[in-house]
Amino acid sequence: MLTDIDLVSIQEVRIAIEEARLAQKQFQTFTQQQVDQIVEAIAHASYQKAEQLAVLAVSETKMGIIEHKKIKNELASKGVFESIIDKKTVGILNEDYSKRIVEIAYPFGVIAAVTPVTNPTATAIFKTMIALKTKNAIVVSPHPTAAQSTIEALKICKEAAIKAGAPKGLIGWVSHPTLKATEELMRHQDVNLILATGGAGLVKAAYSSGKPAYGVGPGNVPVYIDPSSNVQLAVKKIVESKSFDNSTICATEQAIVVHQEIKKSVMDELVFQGVYVLNEEEKRKVELVISPVPRQLNGEIVGKSAKHIAKLAGIDVPDHIRILLAEETEIGKNYPFSIEKLSPILGLYTATNAQEAISICQKLLDIGGRGHSFSIHANDDALVREFSIQMPVSRVVVNTHAALGAPGGSTSLIPSFTLGCGSYGGNITSDNITVDHLINIKRIAYETKPVIIPQPTHRLKETRIDRNSDVVETIDSKLVTRVVEEVLKKLNS
Repeated sequence: MLTDIDLVSIQEVRIAIEEARLAQKQFQTFTQQQVDQIVEAIAHASYQKAEQLAVLAVSETKMGIIEHKKIKNELASKGVFESIIDKKTVGILNEDYSKRIVEIAYPFGVIAAVTPVTNPTATAIFKTMIALKTKNAIVVSPHPTAAQSTIEALKICKEAAIKAGAPKGLIGWVSHPTLKATEELMRHQDVNLILATGGAGLVKAAYSSGKPAYGVGPGNVPVYIDPSSNVQLAVKKIVESKSFDNSTICATEQAIVVHQEIKKSVMDELVFQGVYVLNEEEKRKVELVISPVPRQLNGEIVGKSAKHIAKLAGIDVPDHIRILLAEETEIGKNYPFSIEKLSPILGLYTATNAQEAISICQKLLDIGGRGHSFSIHANDDALVREFSIQMPVSRVVVNTHAALGAPGGSTSLIPSFTLGCGSYGGNITSDNITVDHLINIKRIAYETKPVIIPQPTHRLKETRIDRNSDVVETIDSKLVTRVVEEVLKKLNS
C-alpha cells in the first residue's frame, strides 16, 4: 500500500530521472577537457568540505568518528580524482595500428545510485565523480537515516559541476527516500545502469531489476597473524583498522586468526593497544547485544564505540578501550563473534598450523563474506601466496590496515567505495568499481586476416518429397538427363 510520502518520493524520482536524461543528452556533446574540468571542480569542492561533511554525517547517523569520516571524504574526492583524471573516457580511447582496431567510448546514460548509512558522504562523492567522468548522469537514493548528509554532499558536487559548465540536471537525488522510491528508481525505463551499495536485500533488488547492475556483497574479513610477521606492528595496524570510524567499512577485520606459537605475544600487544579481552560471562552479555535476535546483527551497535557497546551489555570498561575482543572456537551465524559486526568487536581464533588457519578463515568467509577480502600479516611471501590461492576472496591485503588497504587507501588498488565480490559472492565483477565499469566501448575492426571462401565443387542430390507419403525419393539428375535424351532421340528418328 502506498502512503503519501511514497507518492511524493516516487514523483520526485520521475522528475529527477527526466532532468538527468535531458542533461545527459546535452552532456554527451562535451569534450574530454570539458568533462575533466567538471570532475576536477567536484573533487576540489568536496575535498575542501571533507570535515564539514564528516561532522554532518556523524551528527545525523550517530555512527563513526568525525576525524575518520574526514579521511574517507578526502579519499573519495582527492584520492579518487587522482586515480581517474588521466584516464581517457571520451571519444577514441585507443587505436591499435597493428591489429587495426579502434576503440570508441560511449556512456551508459542515466545511472541510479543507492548509498549506505555507514559511508554516506564519501560514497555519494565517489559515485558522482566516476559517473560524470564517464559522461553519465546520476540520480541518488540515499539511505533514509543518512539523507541529510548525503544530499549535502551531492549539493556540493552539483554546485561545483554547474559552475564548471555542467548541465543543471546532471546530478539528482531523492530528498525523501523510501523503499518504493528506490524501487521506482531502479526499475525506471530511462535508467540505464544501477550502482548499489548496501545490504544483501538491496543488492538482490538491484540484480532483479532487469537493468545492468553493480552490486556488492557483505564483508566478514578474517585476518591471520603468522609467526613470520612483526607482531607488534601487525597488532597495531589491526587495532587501528578495526577501530577506524568504529568499523563501518565493510573491508574491516572481523576476526583474528592467530598461530598458537605467537598467541601470548599477540594477546599482550592487543591489551597494550587498547583492546579489552572479555571473560566468559562478559562474552555472553556482549553476544546478546550483538544479536538480540539469533542470527541477526543488532543495528543499534553499528558504528558505535566500544565503550558504548560495553555499556549496553552492562559492562564498565576504561575510557581508553578501543575494541572489545573475545576468544571463540565456533563458527556460524548462531555465534555472534564469528559474523560481520560493523562495530569495534573482534573474535579471536587460535590455529595450531597454517592449514588449520586457512580452514578457519575459509569457514568465516563462508558464513558471510565470500568474495570480499582477506587480510594477512606475514613476512613469508610463499605463505602469503598459499593463503591467497585458497581464500575465496577478490582481494588479499598484506601487512596493512584492511579497512584502508582494500579500498585502495593504503595499497595500490584502485581507490573505490564499491568493492566487487566476483562469482564467490554472486557479483558480476571482482574489481574495485571505478570509471572503467561505467563506460561502454564500441570497436571498429578492419580486415587483417583475409579469408578465401572456396567455391562449391560438389552438388547435392536433388530430392522430391511426396507430401502424401513419409517416403523421400532421391532423383539422380544424370539418369533423368540420359532418359530425356533417349526419348528425344526416338522422337526425332
